[in-house]
This record gives sequence, structure tokens and C-alpha cells, in this order.
Amino acid sequence: MKKLFFSFVLANMAVSIVPVHADDNAWKAAFSPLPSSVDSPDNPVTPAKVALGKKLFNDTRFSQDKTLSCNSCHSLSTYGVDNEATSPGHKGQRGKRNSPTVYNAALHIAQFWDGRAGTVEQQALGPILNPAEMAMSSEAQVLERLKSDPDTVAQFKSAFPGQSDPVTYANVGEAIGAFERTLLTPSRFDEYLKGKEDVLTAEEIKGAKSFVQAGCIACHNGSTLGGQMYQKLGLVKAYPTNDFGRFEHTKNEADKYFFKVPSLRNVEKTGPYFHDGSIKTLEEAVKIMGEYQLGRNLSDEETKDIVIFLRSLTATLPPM
Repeated sequence: MKKLFFSFVLANMAVSIVPVHADDNAWKAAFSPLPSSVDSPDNPVTPAKVALGKKLFNDTRFSQDKTLSCNSCHSLSTYGVDNEATSPGHKGQRGKRNSPTVYNAALHIAQFWDGRAGTVEQQALGPILNPAEMAMSSEAQVLERLKSDPDTVAQFKSAFPGQSDPVTYANVGEAIGAFERTLLTPSRFDEYLKGKEDVLTAEEIKGAKSFVQAGCIACHNGSTLGGQMYQKLGLVKAYPTNDFGRFEHTKNEADKYFFKVPSLRNVEKTGPYFHDGSIKTLEEAVKIMGEYQLGRNLSDEETKDIVIFLRSLTATLPPM
């Protein structure tokens, strides 16, 4: 009898199982290549807007003491993160949650671990006024700094033509959001999904099938392998955490311990892991997910295979 792999589809918190033969390519149906762009009808991406957004993403004037920028916690040179458990903010203050990567984030269902921002445009504005992060006192203070620079004002006018006063707080978010919509990182795995089968090794393909068989695709599927749903941390076994997750935003009891499922794109490079950055290695993260989310004690071999596959999701970063 042929060995079977299983495809898991999460629907209304129930997992259905569909057999897939190990010697066919049906397992690939759980995934799709990254799109070439992530536009928004509410914020069309233009070259001028992207150029301004890139400048603002790296602008330390958004922090009270002019030492921090978006790039400080979401470094574009290190896969959109700072590789810290939690990021240092104003005067070294640290929050309780890990800073997620900005790469491919525009494809997610929402932003932040608790989904409190619906878009990258909305997310970009939050940390600026957060007293523990960039600590600006008001939108007015932000705009005063920006308007004091003629070159920046000129860039706003170019990015938002036809507006009599384009230097607005909302447009700050629009510009940074437009830039973040360009931060896509296709990898060899995308080439494989498009039909170029020699770009992955036999070990990586074996790992992909182990990933499917284990049930990881219940939450980590599609083009981003995550980022498309909220899930309870500790789905089958209570996970030790004092963070109530999405509940802290919605105040809905049903949302306790629910977090946005992270994308696994570039996951090899974006540790430490989980909402609090408490897990240091990818191997440990895989084993914990197997135990608490799937009710499985993954063997060392299964874990090794899955990690080999996950490393195939690491992309060459675009030039910045």
C-alpha cells in the first residue's frame, strides 16, 4: 500500500483530512507563488509614493529623540526584523511582543500579532505615537518636523499631486504603506511551484511533504504560508503564556490566546520566534507547534525534514 500524505483544511475550527499519494504532486495545491505586486484600490502604488515611503521608513525624525526609524525594528537588511525577542523603543523601553517582518506583510489579513491594524498603511502610523516605541507627542509634532524640510515637502507634493497640503499624517501612512507593498521576497520555492522542479533538492521536497503530512498547512498555506487567519496558541494543548493575544484588542472572550498566524516566508532568518520572541531556534519552534497545535510529538527526523523545507523559503533580498 502506498504511503499517504494528508492535506489539512481548517474550516470552522475543524480539520478535515484528504489523502494525497506520496508519489504525486497534489501536496503542492496547498501553496501558491507570491504575486508580482500588492496594490490597493485605496492606496495605488506609484513610483513617487514608493520613493517617499522608502525615505520615511528610514527617517529617524519620527522618533522623539531622533534615534529610531521604522527600519530600526524592521531592518530591511536582516529580513525585516531586528532578531531581538522584543525591540527597544524610546529610552530603551521594550514591549511584550516580537516585531514581525515587514517583508510580504502587505499580503496578510491584518497587521500586528492581534490584528488591530487592517492594513500596512494603518500599521505604519501606530508606533510613531506609541509612548513606548517612537514616542512622538502628537500628529502635529510629526508634521512640524516634516514641513521644516523643503525637500521632504517637495516629495510629498510629487507623491500626492493635486492636494493643496499633502503633508498630512494620513499621507505618511499611505507613503510608507505603498513602499511596504513592494517588499516581496520570492524564493526558489516559488520557482518550483511555477514548474521549475530542479531548483529544490530531494531533501527539500521530502521536507515539504513532511510539512503537509504533519498538518502544518492547516494554518500555513497559500502564497505567504501564514498571515491569513487567527489561531489559538495552544489549540490542542494549553500553551504557557500570560499574553491574551487578540482578546486584548477585541475584548471578546472567544479571542483569548488567539494570534495572527505568522508567515513562514524567510522564517529561517526572522527568529527568535513566537509572539514573545521566546523561542530561539527553528527546530524548537517546529517541535512546539507540533505538540501544542497539532497534538503530535514530531520525531527528530520529521523536525529536521520540515526545517530543511522551511529554509527553502529564504529569499535573496531585493536591493535597497
